[in-house]
Amino acid sequence: MSGLVGVFLDRDGTLNVEVDYIRTPDQLQIIEGAAKAVRKLNEHGIITCVISNQSGIARGFLAEVDLIPIHAKLREELLREGAKLGGIYYCPHLPTAGIAPYNVECECRKPKPGMLQQGAREFNIALRRSFVVGDSAVDMQAGNAVDAATILVQTGYGRKSLQTCNEQNIPISFVANSIVEAVDFIIEQVEGNHND
Repeated sequence: MSGLVGVFLDRDGTLNVEVDYIRTPDQLQIIEGAAKAVRKLNEHGIITCVISNQSGIARGFLAEVDLIPIHAKLREELLREGAKLGGIYYCPHLPTAGIAPYNVECECRKPKPGMLQQGAREFNIALRRSFVVGDSAVDMQAGNAVDAATILVQTGYGRKSLQTCNEQNIPISFVANSIVEAVDFIIEQVEGNHND
């Protein structure tokens, strides 16, 4: 199967501490161990992207331009530990209650896999060999939609989401305490496949 292995990380509650709708860079606080975990993926040559629903834009809590310094801080914090991200993809839409022009049905809002597909195109990633890591049921659904392995972390909304996934029979490949454990699992899987 051609294409590279990719890891798609949810942002809030997975990489950084969950705050309802981060509006400024100073609200962004990286989860302990997350930067080192991303660096580990980098060291194994695994492309690492962020996929994030940002309906706060559609709700009028912040503008798209406000995400620029927030994501700059995210990259900066990771870089401090020698960690790098490929793409940062976000969906600003909310079809049900958003303000124009963001109140539209889109292909990017998770559980739809639009952000995954965009990352796959831009970085030549084989989605079926890749991983989606997040703290919500929609992250698992987006991963399942493209046959990627799904890892539910127990940070952010993870515990509540585990219950939701169980109740709604949403498949999860692995449940990890945090992104640190998730990355160890990913590397085990990737290295295991190399040895087959």
